[in-house]
Amino acid sequence: MPLKCFEVIILLFDMKKVNHGKTASRYLLLTLVFLLTFSNFSPVKAQDADPKKGKELFNSLCAACHKRYKKATGPALFGVTERHDTEWIYSWVKNSSALIASGDAEAVAIYEEYNKTPMNAFPQLSNKDIDDILAYVNEPKATKATLPGPVGGGKEVNGASSSMSQDIVLGLLAVVLAILVGILFLLNRSLKRFAEKSGVEVKSSCDASSCRPLWKAFVENQFLLLVSAVLFLLLSAYLAYGYLMQVGVNQGYEPVQPIHYSHRIHAGDNKIDCKYCHSSARVSKHSGIPSLNVCMNCHKSIGEVAEDTQAKGLAEYGVDYNKEIGKLYKAVGWDPNTQSYTGKTDPVKWIRIHNLPDFAYFNHSQHVQVAGVACQKCHGPVEEMEVMYQHAPLTMGWCINCHRETNVKMEGSEYYDNIHKELSKKYGVSKLTAAQMGGLECGKCHY
Repeated sequence: MPLKCFEVIILLFDMKKVNHGKTASRYLLLTLVFLLTFSNFSPVKAQDADPKKGKELFNSLCAACHKRYKKATGPALFGVTERHDTEWIYSWVKNSSALIASGDAEAVAIYEEYNKTPMNAFPQLSNKDIDDILAYVNEPKATKATLPGPVGGGKEVNGASSSMSQDIVLGLLAVVLAILVGILFLLNRSLKRFAEKSGVEVKSSCDASSCRPLWKAFVENQFLLLVSAVLFLLLSAYLAYGYLMQVGVNQGYEPVQPIHYSHRIHAGDNKIDCKYCHSSARVSKHSGIPSLNVCMNCHKSIGEVAEDTQAKGLAEYGVDYNKEIGKLYKAVGWDPNTQSYTGKTDPVKWIRIHNLPDFAYFNHSQHVQVAGVACQKCHGPVEEMEVMYQHAPLTMGWCINCHRETNVKMEGSEYYDNIHKELSKKYGVSKLTAAQMGGLECGKCHY
């Protein structure tokens, strides 16, 4: 058991030989050697600790339950060496249950405070490993100036700045046009004055006896009038048809949701499978809106995003991801300080994006589970979308084209075996499309 600093000083300076000057110097030097060798707070030990290695160990073993600067499932770890002795921390990390069972007051107090949940034992960690973790968690929190990000939503701000620049250009063009009109007016007046002074008479090229109004000549020409009427009717029919065909087509629809959810981070960066959240897509007609409990499976422990992710959200999209996680906590009634549910919930009113008309039948499980269609086939590159939007038009023609181009997945489906053999002979092909299997029949989608 290493001696404490003050114990070494008392033992060495309590000896009678200290009274002699030369011997005292030797014992003083010996005292310093003991201080540097056996002290629990040795500067050599602090220098040996590796915060980078400690970060790796923390992220792999500790981050699920602990955060550095705030409470989680366990206490905040910043400043833990000031609250507890290092030897005690070694014992706690390696086997907290044994320390609690021994009746240690500090261990029992933490056990009681955190809902009597014992910490996992890590006997594989050496004292050096624990020192590395302590060196990492005791690093002061970096204070950074707020990044000058856009105010409001990212796309809205970009749109506002773009609109502002367009207004400036249009304003400048209007000023230039006004100057040109003024120049032409002054030039015309100057020419008239010059002509009058020169004795030149200015006459109009058309007088009342020789000219007729243009509209009168147009009305009197029956052929020109008929052709114009036909062209007008055709143009009107074309515009009306184009307008009516867009009714109910919401391609590109991108509503602002009550809680900002980044598919780019979840499905892209973290590679979370779509069907983890939309699990009903495998067994049901609808893909379903994930319950907030699914979100809390991860965000019970993830209360803050990484610093670089937060910086990118503020700079590129004008989104504070940590505030959005706070909205989730408020919705489910989760108190991150006590790590418990308060019972006060605030339901989230999500805005539906993809919406087929009631007379069109679509079954997600038939396409996702049976046909093996990837989610991106209809919903686009979801893993790249910061804000979810409707990628495809979802029109009848779009669905029919897909049925005409997509081969039926035959592997592992005995249901199609006999049908496939008969229809393959009929069409003279080795693979059948969904259209050849009856995918164009009206009753498949409308009944």
